[in-house]
Amino acid sequence: MAAATKVIGSKPSECFQFQDPNTWICNTELESDAVVEVGEISFHLHKSPLINRSGTLQKLINEATGGDDDGGGGKPCTVRLDDVPGGPEAFRLAAMFCYDVRMELNAGNVVPLRCAAEHLAMTEEYGEENLVEQAEAFLSQVLGTWNDAVRALHSCDAVLPDAEDLLIVPRCIDSLASKACADPTLFGWPMLEYYTAKSLEETVVWNGISAAGKPRSLGADWWYKQASSFRLPVYKRLIAAVRSKGMSPENVAGSLMHYARRHLSGLRRHGDNSDGALGTTTAVLSDGDQRVLLEEVVVLLPAEKGVAPTRSLLGLLRTATVLHASAACRDALERRAGNQLEEAMLEDLLIPNTGYSAETLYDVDSAQRMLEQFMMTSTSAFAASPEITDEGHLVDAPSAELMPVSTVAKLVDGYLAEVGTDANLKLSKFQTIAALVPDYARAIDDGLYRAIDIYLKAHPWLTDSEREQLCRLMNCQKLSLEACTHAAQNERLPLRVVVQVLFFEQLRLRTTVAGWFFVSDNADRGSSSDNCVLPRRTEEDVDFAAGSEMTDEGGFAAGRHGELSPAISVEEVRQRVSELEEECSSMRQEIRKLGKPKSALSRLLGKLGLGGRSSSREREREEPLPLPGASDKRRMSFGC
Repeated sequence: MAAATKVIGSKPSECFQFQDPNTWICNTELESDAVVEVGEISFHLHKSPLINRSGTLQKLINEATGGDDDGGGGKPCTVRLDDVPGGPEAFRLAAMFCYDVRMELNAGNVVPLRCAAEHLAMTEEYGEENLVEQAEAFLSQVLGTWNDAVRALHSCDAVLPDAEDLLIVPRCIDSLASKACADPTLFGWPMLEYYTAKSLEETVVWNGISAAGKPRSLGADWWYKQASSFRLPVYKRLIAAVRSKGMSPENVAGSLMHYARRHLSGLRRHGDNSDGALGTTTAVLSDGDQRVLLEEVVVLLPAEKGVAPTRSLLGLLRTATVLHASAACRDALERRAGNQLEEAMLEDLLIPNTGYSAETLYDVDSAQRMLEQFMMTSTSAFAASPEITDEGHLVDAPSAELMPVSTVAKLVDGYLAEVGTDANLKLSKFQTIAALVPDYARAIDDGLYRAIDIYLKAHPWLTDSEREQLCRLMNCQKLSLEACTHAAQNERLPLRVVVQVLFFEQLRLRTTVAGWFFVSDNADRGSSSDNCVLPRRTEEDVDFAAGSEMTDEGGFAAGRHGELSPAISVEEVRQRVSELEEECSSMRQEIRKLGKPKSALSRLLGKLGLGGRSSSREREREEPLPLPGASDKRRMSFGC
């Protein structure tokens, strides 16, 4: 739909011409007898048309001539209009109207012309269908369409005090707010002039039929781009208007984030510095103006959780840190991002420290506050739930409720691994952040072990006591086979931790061996069968297997619902037991290579209660028990 325009007047527009860069003249048969100076521009006109249409000009001309129509011996009178709204251009259009010269009204000039007509008192008292009436009627037509209302509101900036007095700005804002909140399908096809000519020329194929000019469906964000072109004071009033008309918090937040991305250089995408719809380039604001804009956007964000993406909130927080925004602004962003931290990405959480007194590369304190906020809001339901024991271990909880906490646990482990390389990161800060995640949130502790190993590598000066204190953060029973294999040969770990890893790995191996022997016994009982398939378990067999069932990457998974796993021969069982014995022998050799005195190692093993099958001669010599572990050919690189 074309932009609204209106042509008024009957005489040719060539009557008004530039005589020189600062002079306008009206070519008529009569010589000019009135000069109106507006700023630096002089208009050589005639008294009669002006005083017949404008009360203000009538008064000024009468005062200049003293009521004498001749103007003092035929000399043109001169009047000044320095305060006319819209300046020389608006007065030129008003003068053309006085002479009934053809002129075009459009959305860009109707507001300044309406304000100038009011200032010049071009009302019905000085002629029927005067400029005030005609400009007002066309303005009502302009406010009926989205694009024209946007242009009209932009044109208010040049005549803002007068446009406010005439209530033009509130009318434009109310018109835009009504259209933004309305259902787009109610506007017909296409919706006013929102669809550009390019989109209407597209060809859409449906069911094999080509339909030229079929518009795309509108999204809720169709008005964001043009709304973001307004100055901040006007945009704030528009947001207040759409909220008062019932727009959803998600749409309000979406518009605010779009506005922030357009005007904040820290959020602006590469090459995203212009508005294609209006053809204008976004001006680069100063740091002070950007800081004010950012703080205003944060205040305007709806309070509901989840209305703004976590990535956008963290982007605002990063920009607020760079611009040194107020503490209240940063605290509000940290609370919002912390409430929905499960949606965050690791790279967004790495906010650089910009203060001169900052010790660490990243703002670890900010991440800690967001994590504390998340745990305070997300784990409050678990704290009073009978599904969690006093020790904090999860007995049974719905996976949907546990999913956010588990997601954040992985995020924290990755974050600690990234910031752990910073030599200035204090041990107490690392421990505090890691301890904020409850034990039940981690299914396995591989991520935490990796972060601890990276921190130990970056801080080789830690004492043995500090190393042991750091390693207490992880649960050795929740390490995978790969992590255990890496930890068993990790020289950065304290000896006590290595032995604990070996101990729990031995327990896991014993459970696996017990499961294989159980299978072997059942295989012997079912060997008389022709196809060597193991028989169905009895209820007693199922109860026995339940106490020793263990499933992991390299372990044995017992059958469920009273049935065994696929058929396994006795020879395969014996071969597997032989392999396990070789691994036990290899582990014994690894323990001897630890470099610690054998007597001290034996006492440590005794304190841990590490038991197993060994000869009496070995027990008399107090050598370490044969602990199972991975052979050299199964070792993997786990850490950094």
